[in-house]
Amino acid sequence: MKKSLIFTLVFTALLSFNNLNAQVKNTEENISAVKRQINKTIGKWHKAAAAANFDDYFNLMTEDAIFIGTDATENWTLPEFKKFSKPYFDAGKAWNFSTLERNLYVHENIRVAWFDELLDTQMGICRGSGVLMKENGKWKIHHYVLSIAVPNENVDELTLMKKDFDEKLIKKLKRKQK
Repeated sequence: MKKSLIFTLVFTALLSFNNLNAQVKNTEENISAVKRQINKTIGKWHKAAAAANFDDYFNLMTEDAIFIGTDATENWTLPEFKKFSKPYFDAGKAWNFSTLERNLYVHENIRVAWFDELLDTQMGICRGSGVLMKENGKWKIHHYVLSIAVPNENVDELTLMKKDFDEKLIKKLKRKQK
């Protein structure tokens, strides 16, 4: 009897705590705190690249992260991206992106977030967008896409400039689909 009463009390307390916790998670204050944490994570990630700190940079990514670069052939798993990046980091010349603007969005479960940002880079203005996941209490980059921002008035010129490359890659990719 005592055991079942204790079990019922503990179970009820846990349910009450869980319901209270769920109610608190989505407050404006908590969302703002989460966004501050996420901004810090993305900021540290960009700073680690600028400092050519390989370990700090890649420790801020999930083990199953994907990085999509500006070239159409750059769709890397984390091990592939590490292999590509290692010589740049080893030479002390990774990349230096500074954020001009960032928009953050947090899922209601406060374990997934996504963002888009405009960046000042060696390639001019680029757009980054990504997804972060909360793992073991820490926010990590799970998916990131980097693209070069092209003014609309330059699209025709750029399209012509990359026409040969695109045609070859399109043929190659279509052959793979068959």
